Amino acid sequence: MSATPLPHSESNESTGKNPEITFLGSLPFISVHLGCLLVFWVGFSWWGLAFCLALVGIRMFGITAGYHRYFSHRTFRTSRAFQFVLAWIGASAAQMGPLWWAAHHRHHHRFSDTEKDVHPPRKGFFWAHVGWILSEINVPTNMKLVRDLVKFPELRFLNEYYMIPPMLLAIALLVLGAFIPGVTPLELLAWGFFLSTTILYHLTFSINSLTHRFGRRRFETTDTSRNSFILGVLTMGEGWHNNHHYYPGSERQGFYWWEVDFTHYILKALSWFGIVWDLHKPPKEVLDRGRGID
Repeated sequence: MSATPLPHSESNESTGKNPEITFLGSLPFISVHLGCLLVFWVGFSWWGLAFCLALVGIRMFGITAGYHRYFSHRTFRTSRAFQFVLAWIGASAAQMGPLWWAAHHRHHHRFSDTEKDVHPPRKGFFWAHVGWILSEINVPTNMKLVRDLVKFPELRFLNEYYMIPPMLLAIALLVLGAFIPGVTPLELLAWGFFLSTTILYHLTFSINSLTHRFGRRRFETTDTSRNSFILGVLTMGEGWHNNHHYYPGSERQGFYWWEVDFTHYILKALSWFGIVWDLHKPPKEVLDRGRGID
């Protein structure tokens, strides 16, 4: 999440500071984290925990299947209606709009781990993890990188008003909390929105910061991408990052049966009902090349 960009300042690598990260621009992101403190005020709640875990999973799917595998890489096809559903669920995770997310991710693949990358690990863990998303220089959407998506007015609308889905989600949780016995509106807001959104932030950002530093390399690539079983499970398949960077055109990022990829399993199930189709697979030569290599 980020606010209106402020005047750009050059980063000061000698002191380890990034002046382009501003307090004002970081307020929405900081506020969501501070909102997690409400959990200590309202106390533990089974309903709250259930909503927290459910909304982490649902919105993670919106990011992994929607923002990443569909909008960024177009690794499968779907209807215009379900395309909007994916965009809405992804936007509800409060990670900006679908065009913004796809444009920055396409830029990342084009310049991965170079000085032109938006979140190179060489600039430090903090920058690769959250610093880049809080920087005013990364607020604009490079529409030239998403020309295939710009033609959809509903996607442009969500990209412009990206705060609508998360705000409506927060309101919906407050309303639900007033009708579900044994739970309060504040409990659902604390657990279902603030805590789940924060967890989702850091699971998503860990792919940028951790899987370019830790894990195993199945394939030789020009970047430092690595595979992580733990992050593969926690992020519904995104942890197989080296696989993905080697062949980003595959809908499935866990290339082999033992590489858990929950996003792929859900998309495969949706394909049985004709909701999605044309799921791109890694070529046989790619699978043969990586088989038996850790």
